[in-house]
Amino acid sequence: MRKGAKRKAASHEQEEKQVKASSSSQENLNNYNRKPAPKAKLAKTSKPQPEPEYFEDKRNLEDLWKAAFPVGTEWDQLDSVYQFNWSFSNLEDAFEEGGKLYGKKVYLFGCTEPQLVPYKGENKVICIPVIVAVESPFPPSDKIGINSVQREAEEIVPMKQMKMDWVPYIPLEKRDSQVDRLKSQIFILSCTQRRVALKQMKIDRLKKYEYCLPYFYQPLKEDELEQSTEVQIIFPAEQKPVFCEFDWELDELDEFTDKLIEADELDKDQKDAFKDFVKEKVREAKKANWQAREARRKALEEMSEETKAAFQNMRFYKFYPVHTPDTPDVSNVKAPFINRYYGKAHEIL
Repeated sequence: MRKGAKRKAASHEQEEKQVKASSSSQENLNNYNRKPAPKAKLAKTSKPQPEPEYFEDKRNLEDLWKAAFPVGTEWDQLDSVYQFNWSFSNLEDAFEEGGKLYGKKVYLFGCTEPQLVPYKGENKVICIPVIVAVESPFPPSDKIGINSVQREAEEIVPMKQMKMDWVPYIPLEKRDSQVDRLKSQIFILSCTQRRVALKQMKIDRLKKYEYCLPYFYQPLKEDELEQSTEVQIIFPAEQKPVFCEFDWELDELDEFTDKLIEADELDKDQKDAFKDFVKEKVREAKKANWQAREARRKALEEMSEETKAAFQNMRFYKFYPVHTPDTPDVSNVKAPFINRYYGKAHEIL
Protein backbone atom coordinates (compact mmCIF):
# COMPACT_ATOMS: atom_id res chain seq x y z
CA MET A 1 0.00 0.00 0.00
CA ARG A 2 1.21 3.43 -0.74
CA LYS A 3 2.15 5.66 2.13
CA GLY A 4 -0.39 8.23 1.12
CA ALA A 5 -3.18 5.67 1.28
CA LYS A 6 -2.14 4.58 4.78
CA ARG A 7 -2.20 8.19 6.04
CA LYS A 8 -5.73 8.74 4.72
CA ALA A 9 -6.96 5.53 6.33
CA ALA A 10 -5.42 6.47 9.68
CA SER A 11 -6.86 9.98 9.44
CA HIS A 12 -10.34 8.61 8.71
CA GLU A 13 -10.19 6.28 11.69
CA GLN A 14 -9.13 9.15 13.91
CA GLU A 15 -12.11 11.31 12.81
CA GLU A 16 -14.55 8.46 13.51
CA LYS A 17 -13.16 8.06 17.03
CA GLN A 18 -13.49 11.84 17.65
CA VAL A 19 -17.08 11.84 16.39
CA LYS A 20 -17.99 8.88 18.64
CA ALA A 21 -16.29 10.51 21.65
CA SER A 22 -18.06 13.79 20.96
CA SER A 23 -21.45 12.03 20.65
CA SER A 24 -20.83 10.11 23.86
CA SER A 25 -19.90 13.31 25.76
CA GLN A 26 -22.98 15.15 24.45
CA GLU A 27 -25.21 12.24 25.47
CA ASN A 28 -23.72 12.20 28.98
CA LEU A 29 -24.15 15.97 29.19
CA ASN A 30 -27.79 15.71 28.12
CA ASN A 31 -28.41 12.96 30.66
CA TYR A 32 -26.80 15.09 33.35
CA ASN A 33 -28.89 18.16 32.52
CA ARG A 34 -32.15 16.22 32.07
CA LYS A 35 -34.38 16.78 35.20
CA PRO A 36 -37.02 14.34 36.28
CA ALA A 37 -40.55 15.42 35.29
CA PRO A 38 -42.32 17.08 38.23
CA LYS A 39 -45.06 15.05 39.85
CA ALA A 40 -48.56 16.34 39.27
CA LYS A 41 -49.91 18.06 42.38
CA LEU A 42 -53.22 16.83 43.79
CA ALA A 43 -55.93 19.46 43.82
CA LYS A 44 -56.82 20.50 47.39
CA THR A 45 -60.48 20.09 48.27
CA SER A 46 -61.65 23.25 50.09
CA LYS A 47 -63.74 22.79 53.23
CA PRO A 48 -67.29 24.16 52.98
CA GLN A 49 -67.42 27.56 54.67
CA PRO A 50 -70.23 28.01 57.25
CA GLU A 51 -72.89 30.60 56.47
CA PRO A 52 -72.10 33.87 58.27
CA GLU A 53 -74.35 34.52 61.25
CA TYR A 54 -76.07 37.85 61.53
CA PHE A 55 -77.29 39.17 64.87
CA GLU A 56 -79.73 42.04 65.09
CA ASP A 57 -78.49 44.98 67.08
CA LYS A 58 -80.24 45.27 70.40
CA ARG A 59 -82.70 48.12 70.47
CA ASN A 60 -82.22 50.76 73.11
CA LEU A 61 -85.60 50.20 74.81
CA GLU A 62 -86.39 46.63 73.75
CA ASP A 63 -86.72 45.29 77.33
CA LEU A 64 -88.70 48.26 78.63
CA TRP A 65 -92.04 46.43 78.63
CA LYS A 66 -90.55 43.47 80.50
CA ALA A 67 -89.00 45.73 83.12
CA ALA A 68 -92.42 47.04 84.21
CA PHE A 69 -93.94 44.62 86.74
CA PRO A 70 -97.35 43.21 85.62
CA VAL A 71 -99.32 44.30 88.71
CA GLY A 72 -102.17 42.03 89.79
CA THR A 73 -101.09 39.04 87.70
CA GLU A 74 -101.25 35.68 89.44
CA TRP A 75 -97.78 34.36 90.23
CA ASP A 76 -98.37 31.07 88.43
CA GLN A 77 -99.44 32.98 85.30
CA LEU A 78 -96.27 35.05 84.96
CA ASP A 79 -94.46 32.50 82.81
CA SER A 80 -97.39 32.33 80.39
CA VAL A 81 -97.16 36.11 79.89
CA TYR A 82 -93.65 35.68 78.45
CA GLN A 83 -94.32 32.55 76.38
CA PHE A 84 -94.54 34.74 73.29
CA ASN A 85 -91.90 37.11 71.98
CA TRP A 86 -94.25 40.10 72.22
CA SER A 87 -93.30 43.24 70.36
CA PHE A 88 -93.86 46.67 71.91
CA SER A 89 -92.22 48.61 69.11
CA ASN A 90 -95.07 51.13 69.44
CA LEU A 91 -93.93 51.86 73.00
CA GLU A 92 -90.32 52.20 71.89
CA ASP A 93 -91.28 54.51 69.02
CA ALA A 94 -93.24 56.74 71.41
CA PHE A 95 -89.96 57.69 73.13
CA GLU A 96 -88.11 58.38 69.87
CA GLU A 97 -87.86 61.86 68.41
CA GLY A 98 -91.26 62.85 67.09
CA GLY A 99 -93.04 60.32 69.33
CA LYS A 100 -95.79 61.15 71.82
CA LEU A 101 -93.54 60.64 74.86
CA TYR A 102 -90.28 62.03 73.48
CA GLY A 103 -88.46 64.14 76.06
CA LYS A 104 -91.25 63.80 78.64
CA LYS A 105 -91.21 62.37 82.16
CA VAL A 106 -93.20 59.15 82.12
CA TYR A 107 -94.20 56.53 84.70
CA LEU A 108 -94.95 53.02 83.44
CA PHE A 109 -96.67 50.06 85.01
CA GLY A 110 -97.69 46.72 83.56
CA CYS A 111 -100.83 44.63 83.84
CA THR A 112 -102.36 41.67 82.03
CA GLU A 113 -105.69 41.01 80.33
CA PRO A 114 -106.81 37.40 79.68
CA GLN A 115 -108.63 37.47 76.34
CA LEU A 116 -109.93 35.00 73.76
CA VAL A 117 -107.93 35.75 70.60
CA PRO A 118 -107.16 33.90 67.33
CA TYR A 119 -103.79 32.19 67.10
CA LYS A 120 -102.66 29.65 64.50
CA GLY A 121 -106.14 28.93 63.23
CA GLU A 122 -107.91 28.57 66.57
CA ASN A 123 -109.18 30.77 69.37
CA LYS A 124 -107.21 30.62 72.62
CA VAL A 125 -107.38 32.39 75.97
CA ILE A 126 -104.12 34.31 76.10
CA CYS A 127 -102.74 36.39 78.99
CA ILE A 128 -101.97 39.61 77.11
CA PRO A 129 -99.39 41.99 78.59
CA VAL A 130 -100.38 45.67 78.61
CA ILE A 131 -98.28 48.72 79.48
CA VAL A 132 -99.81 51.90 80.89
CA ALA A 133 -97.78 55.09 80.51
CA VAL A 134 -98.58 58.07 82.73
CA GLU A 135 -97.22 61.38 81.49
CA SER A 136 -96.59 63.37 84.66
CA PRO A 137 -93.89 65.58 86.24
CA PHE A 138 -94.19 63.58 89.49
CA PRO A 139 -95.18 60.01 90.47
CA PRO A 140 -98.94 59.53 90.00
CA SER A 141 -99.16 57.73 93.35
CA ASP A 142 -97.10 55.99 96.02
CA LYS A 143 -99.95 53.63 96.97
CA ILE A 144 -101.46 50.34 95.81
CA GLY A 145 -105.11 49.35 96.01
CA ILE A 146 -105.96 45.80 97.13
CA ASN A 147 -109.47 44.74 96.25
CA SER A 148 -111.46 41.79 94.94
CA VAL A 149 -114.94 40.35 95.03
CA GLN A 150 -113.80 37.88 97.67
CA ARG A 151 -112.43 40.55 100.03
CA GLU A 152 -114.89 42.32 102.30
CA ALA A 153 -113.04 45.64 102.40
CA GLU A 154 -110.79 47.55 100.05
CA GLU A 155 -107.28 48.37 101.24
CA ILE A 156 -105.13 51.29 100.11
CA VAL A 157 -101.56 50.62 101.26
CA PRO A 158 -98.12 52.13 100.57
CA MET A 159 -96.39 50.56 97.59
CA LYS A 160 -93.39 49.64 99.68
CA GLN A 161 -95.57 47.45 101.87
CA MET A 162 -95.96 45.22 98.80
CA LYS A 163 -92.26 45.62 97.89
CA MET A 164 -93.11 47.89 94.97
CA ASP A 165 -91.71 51.27 94.03
CA TRP A 166 -91.05 53.61 91.11
CA VAL A 167 -87.47 53.12 89.89
CA PRO A 168 -85.62 54.74 86.97
CA TYR A 169 -85.36 52.72 83.78
CA ILE A 170 -81.89 52.81 82.23
CA PRO A 171 -81.80 52.40 78.41
CA LEU A 172 -79.31 49.82 77.09
CA GLU A 173 -76.89 52.39 75.70
CA LYS A 174 -76.52 54.05 79.12
CA ARG A 175 -76.18 51.01 81.36
CA ASP A 176 -72.44 51.47 81.72
CA SER A 177 -73.04 54.88 83.29
CA GLN A 178 -73.60 55.56 86.96
CA VAL A 179 -77.31 55.68 87.72
CA ASP A 180 -77.05 58.65 90.05
CA ARG A 181 -75.52 60.74 87.27
CA LEU A 182 -78.32 60.02 84.83
CA LYS A 183 -81.31 62.30 84.58
CA SER A 184 -83.81 59.58 83.87
CA GLN A 185 -87.11 60.53 82.28
CA ILE A 186 -88.59 57.02 82.35
CA PHE A 187 -89.68 55.35 85.60
CA ILE A 188 -91.14 51.88 85.97
CA LEU A 189 -93.19 50.30 88.74
CA SER A 190 -90.90 47.55 89.98
CA CYS A 191 -91.48 44.70 92.45
CA THR A 192 -88.61 43.16 94.41
CA GLN A 193 -90.61 40.23 95.81
CA ARG A 194 -88.65 37.08 94.93
CA ARG A 195 -90.67 34.23 93.48
CA VAL A 196 -88.51 31.64 95.26
CA ALA A 197 -89.74 33.01 98.59
CA LEU A 198 -93.42 32.53 97.75
CA LYS A 199 -93.52 29.01 99.16
CA GLN A 200 -92.90 30.35 102.66
CA MET A 201 -95.49 33.11 102.26
CA LYS A 202 -98.88 32.89 103.96
CA ILE A 203 -101.83 32.39 101.60
CA ASP A 204 -103.50 35.70 102.53
CA ARG A 205 -100.31 37.62 101.86
CA LEU A 206 -99.77 35.74 98.60
CA LYS A 207 -103.29 36.49 97.38
CA LYS A 208 -102.86 40.19 98.07
CA TYR A 209 -100.44 40.40 95.15
CA GLU A 210 -103.08 38.98 92.83
CA TYR A 211 -105.61 41.61 93.98
CA CYS A 212 -103.25 44.58 93.62
CA LEU A 213 -104.22 47.52 91.41
CA PRO A 214 -102.07 50.60 90.79
CA TYR A 215 -103.79 53.34 92.78
CA PHE A 216 -104.48 56.84 91.54
CA TYR A 217 -106.41 59.68 93.10
CA GLN A 218 -107.43 62.64 90.96
CA PRO A 219 -108.23 65.51 93.36
CA LEU A 220 -109.59 67.71 90.58
CA LYS A 221 -112.30 65.19 89.72
CA GLU A 222 -114.94 63.80 92.04
CA ASP A 223 -114.22 60.14 92.57
CA GLU A 224 -116.81 57.60 91.47
CA LEU A 225 -116.82 56.26 95.02
CA GLU A 226 -117.85 59.68 96.31
CA GLN A 227 -120.87 59.60 94.03
CA SER A 228 -121.71 55.93 94.48
CA THR A 229 -124.76 54.91 96.51
CA GLU A 230 -124.03 51.19 96.21
CA VAL A 231 -122.47 48.91 98.80
CA GLN A 232 -121.05 45.43 98.31
CA ILE A 233 -122.73 43.01 100.70
CA ILE A 234 -121.10 39.75 101.79
CA PHE A 235 -123.37 38.51 104.56
CA PRO A 236 -121.92 35.55 106.54
CA ALA A 237 -125.02 33.33 106.53
CA GLU A 238 -124.97 29.94 108.23
CA GLN A 239 -125.34 27.76 105.14
CA LYS A 240 -123.59 29.93 102.55
CA PRO A 241 -122.55 33.60 102.33
CA VAL A 242 -124.93 36.01 100.63
CA PHE A 243 -123.28 38.10 97.89
CA CYS A 244 -125.21 41.10 96.57
CA GLU A 245 -125.15 44.83 95.90
CA PHE A 246 -127.50 47.23 97.70
CA ASP A 247 -128.25 50.75 96.46
CA TRP A 248 -129.54 52.88 99.33
CA GLU A 249 -131.23 55.33 96.95
CA LEU A 250 -132.88 52.86 94.59
CA ASP A 251 -133.53 49.81 96.79
CA GLU A 252 -136.03 49.52 99.65
CA LEU A 253 -134.45 47.31 102.31
CA ASP A 254 -137.54 45.26 103.30
CA GLU A 255 -138.47 44.53 99.71
CA PHE A 256 -134.84 43.77 98.84
CA THR A 257 -134.57 41.27 101.72
CA ASP A 258 -137.86 39.54 100.87
CA LYS A 259 -136.68 38.93 97.30
CA LEU A 260 -133.54 37.24 98.60
CA ILE A 261 -135.66 34.98 100.81
CA GLU A 262 -137.98 34.12 97.89
CA ALA A 263 -134.92 33.21 95.77
CA ASP A 264 -133.63 30.93 98.56
CA GLU A 265 -130.54 33.08 98.87
CA LEU A 266 -131.32 33.95 102.50
CA ASP A 267 -133.01 32.03 105.33
CA LYS A 268 -136.20 33.64 106.66
CA ASP A 269 -135.01 33.49 110.27
CA GLN A 270 -131.95 35.59 109.32
CA LYS A 271 -133.99 38.46 107.87
CA ASP A 272 -133.48 40.88 110.77
CA ALA A 273 -129.78 40.06 111.11
CA PHE A 274 -129.32 40.66 107.38
CA LYS A 275 -131.12 44.01 107.49
CA ASP A 276 -128.96 45.19 110.42
CA PHE A 277 -125.86 44.08 108.54
CA VAL A 278 -126.88 46.07 105.43
CA LYS A 279 -127.69 49.20 107.47
CA GLU A 280 -124.25 49.09 109.05
CA LYS A 281 -122.58 48.76 105.65
CA VAL A 282 -124.58 51.70 104.33
CA ARG A 283 -123.51 53.86 107.29
CA GLU A 284 -119.86 52.92 106.68
CA ALA A 285 -120.13 53.75 102.96
CA LYS A 286 -121.77 57.13 103.58
CA LYS A 287 -119.08 58.00 106.11
CA ALA A 288 -116.34 56.96 103.67
CA ASN A 289 -117.89 59.09 100.92
CA TRP A 290 -118.04 62.11 103.20
CA GLN A 291 -114.43 61.61 104.30
CA ALA A 292 -113.33 61.31 100.70
CA ARG A 293 -115.05 64.56 99.76
CA GLU A 294 -113.51 66.35 102.75
CA ALA A 295 -110.06 65.00 101.93
CA ARG A 296 -110.37 66.18 98.34
CA ARG A 297 -111.58 69.61 99.40
CA LYS A 298 -108.66 69.98 101.84
CA ALA A 299 -106.16 68.74 99.24
CA LEU A 300 -107.38 71.32 96.74
CA GLU A 301 -107.08 74.12 99.27
CA GLU A 302 -103.47 73.22 100.03
CA MET A 303 -102.48 72.46 96.44
CA SER A 304 -100.26 74.88 94.51
CA GLU A 305 -101.30 76.16 91.12
CA GLU A 306 -98.35 74.32 89.59
CA THR A 307 -99.54 70.99 91.00
CA LYS A 308 -103.10 71.68 89.87
CA ALA A 309 -101.82 72.31 86.35
CA ALA A 310 -99.85 69.05 86.48
CA PHE A 311 -102.98 67.08 87.39
CA GLN A 312 -104.97 68.82 84.67
CA ASN A 313 -102.34 67.98 82.02
CA MET A 314 -101.68 64.42 83.19
CA ARG A 315 -102.34 61.90 80.43
CA PHE A 316 -102.69 58.12 80.36
CA TYR A 317 -101.59 56.00 77.39
CA LYS A 318 -102.38 52.30 77.09
CA PHE A 319 -100.04 50.19 74.94
CA TYR A 320 -100.93 46.77 73.55
CA PRO A 321 -98.45 44.45 71.77
CA VAL A 322 -97.93 45.00 68.05
CA HIS A 323 -99.03 42.04 65.91
CA THR A 324 -96.17 39.96 64.45
CA PRO A 325 -96.13 36.57 62.64
CA ASP A 326 -95.06 34.90 65.91
CA THR A 327 -97.65 36.44 68.23
CA PRO A 328 -101.46 36.47 68.53
CA ASP A 329 -103.39 39.34 67.00
CA VAL A 330 -104.91 41.40 69.84
CA SER A 331 -106.19 44.29 67.73
CA ASN A 332 -109.86 43.35 68.28
CA VAL A 333 -109.70 43.20 72.08
CA LYS A 334 -108.15 46.59 72.82
CA ALA A 335 -110.08 48.61 75.42
CA PRO A 336 -109.49 52.04 77.01
CA PHE A 337 -110.35 50.92 80.57
CA ILE A 338 -107.28 50.67 82.84
CA ASN A 339 -108.69 49.99 86.31
CA ARG A 340 -111.23 51.40 88.76
CA TYR A 341 -108.78 54.04 90.02
CA TYR A 342 -107.30 55.28 86.75
CA GLY A 343 -110.49 54.91 84.76
CA LYS A 344 -110.00 55.11 80.99
CA ALA A 345 -106.87 55.91 79.02
CA HIS A 346 -106.75 59.08 76.97
CA GLU A 347 -105.32 57.10 74.06
CA ILE A 348 -104.84 53.43 73.08
CA LEU A 349 -101.86 52.38 70.99
